[in-house]
Amino acid sequence: MPHAAGDALGPYIIVSPLGAGGMGEVYRARDTRLGREVAIKVLPPELAASPDRLRRFETEARATAAVSHPNVLAVYDVSVTGTPFVVFELLEGETLRARMSDGDLPVVQAVEFALQIGRGLAAAHEKGIIHRDLKPDNVFLTRDGQAKILDFGLARMFEPPSHPDLSSAQTLGQTEVGTILGTPGYMAPEQVRGQPTDHRSDLFALGILLYEMLTGQRAFGRPSYAEAQAAILRDDPPAPRPERPVSAGLERILRRCLAKRSEDRFQSAREFLFALEAVGSHPEAVPAPLAAPSLPSVAVLPFADLSPAHDQEYFCDGLAEELTAALARLKGVRVASRTSSFQFRGSGMDVRTIGERLGVGAMLEGSVRRAGERLRVTVQLVNAVDGLQLWSERFDRQMEDVFAIQEEIAESVARALRLVLTQHDRDALQARRTTSLDAYELYLRARQILNSLRNLRMTLPLLEKAIELDPDFALAHATLAEVSHWLYAWFGARNEDMVRAEAASQRALALAPDLAEVHVARGAALALTRRWEDSAVEFNTAIRLNPQLWEAYWLFGRMRFTEGRHGDAEQLWTTAMKVRPEDYQAPLLLSMIYHEGGRSAEVEASQRKGIELARRQLARDPGDLRAMYLCAGALVDRGQRDEGLRLLDRAIEMADQEPSVLYNAACVYAKCGEVEKALSALESCIQVGWVNREWMAQDSDFESIRSHPRFQALLHPEGAE
Repeated sequence: MPHAAGDALGPYIIVSPLGAGGMGEVYRARDTRLGREVAIKVLPPELAASPDRLRRFETEARATAAVSHPNVLAVYDVSVTGTPFVVFELLEGETLRARMSDGDLPVVQAVEFALQIGRGLAAAHEKGIIHRDLKPDNVFLTRDGQAKILDFGLARMFEPPSHPDLSSAQTLGQTEVGTILGTPGYMAPEQVRGQPTDHRSDLFALGILLYEMLTGQRAFGRPSYAEAQAAILRDDPPAPRPERPVSAGLERILRRCLAKRSEDRFQSAREFLFALEAVGSHPEAVPAPLAAPSLPSVAVLPFADLSPAHDQEYFCDGLAEELTAALARLKGVRVASRTSSFQFRGSGMDVRTIGERLGVGAMLEGSVRRAGERLRVTVQLVNAVDGLQLWSERFDRQMEDVFAIQEEIAESVARALRLVLTQHDRDALQARRTTSLDAYELYLRARQILNSLRNLRMTLPLLEKAIELDPDFALAHATLAEVSHWLYAWFGARNEDMVRAEAASQRALALAPDLAEVHVARGAALALTRRWEDSAVEFNTAIRLNPQLWEAYWLFGRMRFTEGRHGDAEQLWTTAMKVRPEDYQAPLLLSMIYHEGGRSAEVEASQRKGIELARRQLARDPGDLRAMYLCAGALVDRGQRDEGLRLLDRAIEMADQEPSVLYNAACVYAKCGEVEKALSALESCIQVGWVNREWMAQDSDFESIRSHPRFQALLHPEGAE
């Protein structure tokens, strides 16, 4: 019999009825211990006597309590002795069904509710819980606009898959085959058939909710139960009404959610959220032609690692870097540099803001999920002007297909940007980097280390093994040459590093003379042996092949500065700043050239900019030694001596015997007037193998000690006694 106001259930006092359903009666009640109002669902005696009903009641309580999330109804208490009841948070508002009683919702509101429901499902799925009865009646909308998932009465536990072989997800305690549970019109095809269900069944139901919110129509509404179930199995939802069209981006999302085969749907709630969030804050807009400068422009953002072990960052970064390089080889498109794009990793910044900062019209973003030899790559191209999706695709392949995936993505991006591909462009996109997947993975791991310019010797065995696996892997040879150049120039000047740089760069050039990266590697190797003009030819060739390759301008500028050709160095570093606006190195080094020319205003502006950019870099990567010591020198110049020395001390503490740190410590000490410290650091630097005396001769940081006998002896050892 129903409870009346004033009845007690444990420490809870009934205030008034709220409603009743198939799984019990719901009351407003007061918690006498905490003095707050709550909702209580009570299982009547006639239902409590049914083992099945009692089991479902307990299941709801356990499942809901296991998920602590703002978009899932919160459980406060449960009792299964005497009169079984569950205590929930008390909600004020209405169900989604009631909200939609007058038809569809505003598109922005529909998308926002779908995002909230998706977040609640993601939290449940990550706890191994699927709902199996998601419908408008089981979503509550609070007065402050928050969506809450209700009624986990049909929920069951499942084992979240540990790898992306999702077509046969394993389950725990699954429903017996042939048993149909759910609500007609809101079940996934596998539920209709009485087959095992998993988290993708909830995503099908979520697609139905999104469709209904957007269109005001039932996706599979039919006069009878049998007709509704048959429609789910064989029919597509009705086309939206002409007066309320659905944008192309939302249509793609609906199509994925409502795929008849679970393997064709979004494979996780997080993947659904990623796609829906990419629609942007104006999902009602009709996609327009890409608004971009006269030359189409694109940035490839770092791909998210969705792999179970989250150990594929090197592969995600490598894939994004390879796509950046592939697109940069096309004629008629401008591509933001890798580091320009990667600075926004994890920023959570809106794509339109990122696009504005990078100065591009479109952005390619994606995710990678890898388990063993299975690979899923999800990508989308977004208009950076309005946030609308221009193209998206998901690739479920074997790892051996990664090269084909790269080509397909690059070609699709080119088509979306309305580029007319020449045969040369197609050949460039289809050029295989290597025939060995193992070699490719080793190469990607090496590139990840090289990009940090730390622990470079760790790359040598990786690259040497990659070349052993595929002797014709041109980029592995080029990277080996680049690493060897840096090792010789800044990390010890071992003769074997110079020999390796020479041999590897020659081999890379013979294998792939059309790759800009190969010419950069060759130019850097030639510069080690002071073959300046031959090196300049290689750098100029690299710039012609890829005008957006920052390394070409940066290293070419360093070579020209070493030669004493400061005008050329200034021009090259200025261009490098345009290619990679976030880089702190070029403005800080340019300040030396401005200083020598007496251009005080430009010195101040360049140093101020370099310090700001270096601080941003250190916020992203606190272990960036170059940012520490270059920023330290600029801070001392700007009169911020204490801060500069603290920053230098950090770098010394991290790598006190690294030649680059010792050299730049000498620069900072010289600026501070610490003559003995400066000379001692410079002597230590040369003792551990630093040999670029040409650079030392040009470096204006040593003005205060240039005439010192010890400095001159270091600069001209052949003249010392």
